[in-house]
Amino acid sequence: MPLDQLPVDARPREKLLARGAASLADAELLALLLRTGLPGLPVLQMAQALLDAFGGWPGLLGADVAALGRFKGLGPAKRAEIAAVLEIARRSLRSELQQRPVFDAPDRVKQYCRLQLGELGHEVFAVLFLDAQHRLIAMETLFRGTLCQTAVYPREVAKRALELGAAAVILVHNHPSGVAEPSRADELLTQGLKNTLGLLDVRVLDHLVVSQADVVSFAERGLL
Repeated sequence: MPLDQLPVDARPREKLLARGAASLADAELLALLLRTGLPGLPVLQMAQALLDAFGGWPGLLGADVAALGRFKGLGPAKRAEIAAVLEIARRSLRSELQQRPVFDAPDRVKQYCRLQLGELGHEVFAVLFLDAQHRLIAMETLFRGTLCQTAVYPREVAKRALELGAAAVILVHNHPSGVAEPSRADELLTQGLKNTLGLLDVRVLDHLVVSQADVVSFAERGLL
């Protein structure tokens, strides 16, 4: 039913103010952003349909404005508001990683990488460049490939690490197929980059393989 027909204590805004944001279901939180639905589609139902279409929050957080525009009922104003909230989430995570060692928040690193790469339909190879305290200097996409492969040149990674004064790196690439399992080629690439960067005293701390729903860590798998 429409929000104004719900009991007052069941309306998302009133629930949030009375009980806190954590008391709201995913669709209720999103409904607060959407505010209105469509004829025959109340806003709560629309919010749930939007989450279902994008595979929940992970998919929605990785969506861009163009992808949001393909969902019926999301006009420019609603797309802009959702995109703004998603960008706030990305910037918040990036700021946290810049202020504290990445190993103090490994789940945040995974979340940040999934937000950046998880929804891409093509394969890219990115690097998190870290300072001597393992705080984030920058995350940069260095190579872009096809759906199945990316040409990665260790020399270019090493050059950029020197330019940024990085003491360590975390390698990241995505699997648009949706399966985040590392391949044998991924393992060989990691070892080659580790050897090259090691000559410059730049440590490879991890290699993350990202899909829409998952992130696999080489370090956690014992593959480094």
